[in-house]
Amino acid sequence: MNNKFRCNCPITSALDILGDKWTLVIIKQMLIEGKQTFKDFSESDEAIATNILSARLKMLEEFKVITKHKLPNNKKTNIYRLTEKGVALTPVIIELGIWSDANMRDFHSEIIEGEDMDALKNNKEEFVRNLQESYKAKTGYNNI
Repeated sequence: MNNKFRCNCPITSALDILGDKWTLVIIKQMLIEGKQTFKDFSESDEAIATNILSARLKMLEEFKVITKHKLPNNKKTNIYRLTEKGVALTPVIIELGIWSDANMRDFHSEIIEGEDMDALKNNKEEFVRNLQESYKAKTGYNNI
């Protein structure tokens, strides 16, 4: 693992891990869309290149943001799950969604709207808590 951080600033250090174009997309896909396998990620609308996807998954695993396991019924397929560190990024993902909703519509008018965005804006803390609990329940999360 390459533990070379640019400086001692906590924000910069976080961005050294999470600040590329794809890492938070992968975490969002896991948390919100329920993606768990390499195939799930590679077939997504975001169209991440497979070499980049491999590198990001490996890096997230090295920093213990995700874990990798074999599927019980298919030993060839890896399943990826968020750890407590990964689930703890939920508020960051939600804040990005709120910011984008408020600031990017002029540039991207097709950003989703609806009940989820209304719930997110009306009670952010409850939305974050529900999303975290839902992820944990769906994945059989056991406080990895």
